[in-house]
Amino acid sequence: MTAFEDILNGSGELLLKAFYRSAQGDTGTATRTRFAGRLGLTQGQLICALGFNSQLPDLPDVISILGYESYDGLARKRDEFFTQDVYRELGMRDVLAIYLHVANDMRLLEIMQHLLVARITRIEERVEETVNSILIERYKKEMRAIYSSGIAQNDFVEFRLRQMDSGFRALLNETALIAEHRLVPIGDLFFRNTLLPEEKRRLIARGYVPRELIEQRLEDPDVTPSERSMLLTQLENLAEE
Repeated sequence: MTAFEDILNGSGELLLKAFYRSAQGDTGTATRTRFAGRLGLTQGQLICALGFNSQLPDLPDVISILGYESYDGLARKRDEFFTQDVYRELGMRDVLAIYLHVANDMRLLEIMQHLLVARITRIEERVEETVNSILIERYKKEMRAIYSSGIAQNDFVEFRLRQMDSGFRALLNETALIAEHRLVPIGDLFFRNTLLPEEKRRLIARGYVPRELIEQRLEDPDVTPSERSMLLTQLENLAEE
């Protein structure tokens, strides 16, 4: 494990011993900078590893040594680092470790739903600004991890499904990820008007949508001409198989 993961998953006893040893009479920024440096971490890594450690709320001494008056103060700084950083202070491995850790803590999992919206929005803004291929691949890997790790809960999924004009859903084939991990019942997902015809076609092509649902959808008089045409074509393809 990395130093980041050691702190993220460390016991309360381990954290107390480590930080008392590091403090050496200093507190606040000096301790944060020195301790992070000794471990080869950035300050953002240190604050996020500690801030997402589920033991930290019960360790006021560690919080005080780092120069914060309360857990809430450190948590606010953690949230700032996590939502605004785009793979500069936090590496991909760090982010994935956070998701695995948070998935096992209901309190942190609830908090994470709001942080995810802010973080992913920031990353997508950066992707649009730079169109950087390395950044795009990291973004895709993180999004797949969000769904596969169980981090994505209802609030986040519903937020993503409301983004009709976003090209990022198509880039990720995100509706297929949602269907694959059964985050929304396939009937509910397929009948939504917020899904584009191409997204529905991909769901059908992957075998997530049974023929009966396609036929039921065609019975809706409000289905757009483009979706109706796609559905009829898909029914014909299924009949030929």
